[in-house]
Amino acid sequence: MSPLKIKKLNKIRSELDKLDNSLIYIIKKRTNLVKKVLALKDKKKQIVDQKRIKTILKNIKIKSLKNNIDPKITNRIWKNMIWSYIDFEKRNFKKK
Repeated sequence: MSPLKIKKLNKIRSELDKLDNSLIYIIKKRTNLVKKVLALKDKKKQIVDQKRIKTILKNIKIKSLKNNIDPKITNRIWKNMIWSYIDFEKRNFKKK
């Protein structure tokens, strides 16, 4: 790789690192909201809402296409995020 390409690569990676830092902040905010949702649930079976999951994934596909993003990427990201939070909720559910 040429020195110029290395310089460009490092600049892009620096931008990616900054973006990752922003994503961490957003994930923290999302986690706090999930904790509030979890506090409202009375039964563990309320954690998984297939209808809501389907709606979320459908909306993400529409938004992805509208923004010229490969929907396979966003679908995989959101599915992983949803199931990660479902796991989080199951681990943190406390019977009332």
